[in-house]
Amino acid sequence: MSTTELTSSNILVIDDQEANAKLLDQVLVGQGYLNVRTTSNSKEGLDCILSGWPDLVLLDLHMPKPNGYEILREVRASGGSSSTCPILVLTADVTTPTRREALSAGASDFLTKPGDIIEILLRVKNFLELRKLQRDLESNNRTLEDKVLERTRELYEANIEVAFRLARAAEYRDDQTGGHINRVANIAHRIALRLGFPEHQAELIRLAAPLHDVGKIALADSILLKQGPLTEEEREVMKKHTIIGAGILAHGRSELLKMAEVIALTHHERWDGKGYPYGLSKDSIPLPGRILAVADVFDALTSERPYKKAWPVEDALAEIRNGSGTQFDPMVVGAGLSILADQRQTASQATKIGE
Repeated sequence: MSTTELTSSNILVIDDQEANAKLLDQVLVGQGYLNVRTTSNSKEGLDCILSGWPDLVLLDLHMPKPNGYEILREVRASGGSSSTCPILVLTADVTTPTRREALSAGASDFLTKPGDIIEILLRVKNFLELRKLQRDLESNNRTLEDKVLERTRELYEANIEVAFRLARAAEYRDDQTGGHINRVANIAHRIALRLGFPEHQAELIRLAAPLHDVGKIALADSILLKQGPLTEEEREVMKKHTIIGAGILAHGRSELLKMAEVIALTHHERWDGKGYPYGLSKDSIPLPGRILAVADVFDALTSERPYKKAWPVEDALAEIRNGSGTQFDPMVVGAGLSILADQRQTASQATKIGE
């Protein structure tokens, strides 16, 4: 620690005897310390410590409330940087119980009044150097934490980007605008929120939803882009995109990939157990899969495909409503219909305002 750093340190003297405080001030200033503050008001001294200003405190014990013991206990219990500030106790009471109580309350060291000036100055120097090391360590830890958080954020964003690009690659084969995966993700996110999902979980569903059909990347164009209905054999091949997609996403360590795997595997299961790939029913189907089922079917119905025209929104809503309790979870249908009704009302109001 350089001499400049040492003499620029903040030193607080708390002593209800002004003469004692003034003497210490003169000694410290005479030694070159530039930032010495004294107070005979113990409450004022405590507030100063808790503000984080001092690098070192010279504290008397026997004062009006709060006394030195109370100041020590409150500072040590406060948490944060101020709780680790070195506190050098100076008192005329040299009894063993006093020393033990002071050290037990959190005193860094203990000197008797009036004390040897050279010894006091050496203790002050040593504690200021210790405090500098503490602050450097705290600063380094904060820098390290910031770097870890930044790296974690970068990795999270990279995972999201890779996941979206993978979803886009699959979707590009039968929807070159990429609109379907975005619309389904947004609808699923809003349904999840309406059902009471915490924002973090709802956002996870939104980010994972675009990967629901990633297994289609393995399907032949003759099936995926076929004009007209599929044969029974072709339908069985098409159904395998759920298992293929889950296989692509399997063993992911991130929350995003784990959620995407569940969604890819279960978004074609039905509430009545007649879905695929495993014929799960009711609550045995993970809720994110049930949410995607509604969002996916609604958007599929209202979007044009090589094999069909887009349905009118009213017809699509009616189809979703009719599937409640058979194809879809009634709770999810209720949330989905209310979301889509709100969306239509907002769009209608916007149109009227623009007229």
